[in-house]
Amino acid sequence: MQTIQDLLSEQVRAAFAAAFPGADLAGLPLAATPAGDEAFGDYQSNGAMAAAKVLRQPPRQVAEQVVRHLPTGDLLAKVEIAGPGFINMTLADDALARHVAAMQDDPHVGLPQSGAGRRLILDYSAPNVAKPMHIAHIRSTVIGDALKRIYRALGYEVLGDNHLGDWGTQFGILIMGYRHFLDKAALAASPVDELQRVYVLSHQRCEENPAWQDQARAELVKLQAGDPENRALWQTFIDLSLEEFNRIYARLGVSFELIRGESYYNDALPGVVQKLQDLGLVRESEGALVAFLDDEKLPPCIVRKSDGGYNYATTDLATVFSREQEFQPAAILYVTDERQQLHFRQFFAIARKAGVTTPLRHIWFGLMRLPEGLLSTRKGTAIKLDLLLDEAEKRALELVRQASPDMPEAQQQAVARAVGIGAVKYADLSQNPQSAVSFTWEKALAMDGNSAPYLQYAYARIASVLDKHAERFPGHDWCAAPLVLDSPHARRLALRLARYSGAVCAAAAQEKPSLLADALYDLSQAYSSFYQNVPFLKAEAGLRESRVRLCALTAKVLRHGLGLLGIETPDRI
Repeated sequence: MQTIQDLLSEQVRAAFAAAFPGADLAGLPLAATPAGDEAFGDYQSNGAMAAAKVLRQPPRQVAEQVVRHLPTGDLLAKVEIAGPGFINMTLADDALARHVAAMQDDPHVGLPQSGAGRRLILDYSAPNVAKPMHIAHIRSTVIGDALKRIYRALGYEVLGDNHLGDWGTQFGILIMGYRHFLDKAALAASPVDELQRVYVLSHQRCEENPAWQDQARAELVKLQAGDPENRALWQTFIDLSLEEFNRIYARLGVSFELIRGESYYNDALPGVVQKLQDLGLVRESEGALVAFLDDEKLPPCIVRKSDGGYNYATTDLATVFSREQEFQPAAILYVTDERQQLHFRQFFAIARKAGVTTPLRHIWFGLMRLPEGLLSTRKGTAIKLDLLLDEAEKRALELVRQASPDMPEAQQQAVARAVGIGAVKYADLSQNPQSAVSFTWEKALAMDGNSAPYLQYAYARIASVLDKHAERFPGHDWCAAPLVLDSPHARRLALRLARYSGAVCAAAAQEKPSLLADALYDLSQAYSSFYQNVPFLKAEAGLRESRVRLCALTAKVLRHGLGLLGIETPDRI
């Protein structure tokens, strides 16, 4: 299906072309967008203001000529000009009803398959081996997973790649800690916690004792040279960490198509540096090989350190060369926090100079903070992600027990898991990714605000309506009932349903799952108004089925949209 917004945008652009033949209006923002205030119609175009500068005419005069070429009747009931030249468009009720009804049987719920035949690589989560996942990992993980789901819903093939931090200086320190401080019973009980504990002790010893630090470096050199004992320990660290990470990913409903750590590209690093040398992209400076990026107004970037070691830039270059050759993606997206912006600008600049033609995009986000603050992993005081999820499920269980005390205990636990995990995800995804998120339980678990529980409850309430209809009117098929928009509440709800596909497309184009969350919240509020003001089961036959059908379509969109955010929708809360 084509979105209503796209259909209107095509008509608007065609009207501009007909009104001003020969004028070069390419690249101007002529498209239709949802109206911010329903008093001004359903959609609007501000293109007259942009075109006025090119055409050297007053914006309102431009708008008047464009409106003459905008057809009304089938799709549009009314077109008006407001203010200095805003073009306001109101959809015909029949057209709106037809479009929304078509979403019912569409396997894609009205979403255009614009990504069909295109492959994306999405690099997200990327925890460090031998360290527990903590709250700083939540944003990359859930934003990346939501974007993967959104792009797939639009037809893209998406490969999620978990680029683990499984190589580097920290492993020499960890090997020393493992050999001198390990508690085998603690390792058996909680492997990653114990690995972090011995790492912290060893790191402290490095700061206090230069000889210890020298020995840690020596162990790292042995590891890099392929020493069998150190390699076996390193593999143990990875295996234990992956087991723990995968358990948390399962709780979050997150998965990956590729899990390739930094070590996967080790053998390619010398060749990467040689390629940069051959292309004249690096030169020696104080013993290191450095890419100077003055033309990009960026600071120099080291690709081989003075001691012969490599760094993140070298590994990322090896990774992008490998991905481009193996997968031929349409784009590669990296989801990391805001602190890595400079690194990606440097890395992207070098990659382009080295011949990478695949579009590379850095999707950066602000940090998430609990009231206690975002604490340092190295000091061993980070708030573990597991503890956050445990607390979410615990608090959600209290809500479920209050709301449904007669629900069986096992079902209460399952619903609490969906509500608790959903609350944590939505508290993140409903925010602009580039904003810092201050997480509070009161807001995340609110039943009457912009939260996952509010949306999940809206879905469960509709499920109850459908069950009651089936019970009271057996054999009355609402699926085939004509959709009639017989009230302002019904029309407002239908318009929100029609805008769903545009919201998903915007979330993908702007790389902001928050735009989808906003649309779902807006939809749920429209449904609440519909539910409170329009009788369903007490309505006359025919109209009753039309209204129940509109309810069912709302449930379908809520379920689909929350699914794109990785949030479950229990039938009862």
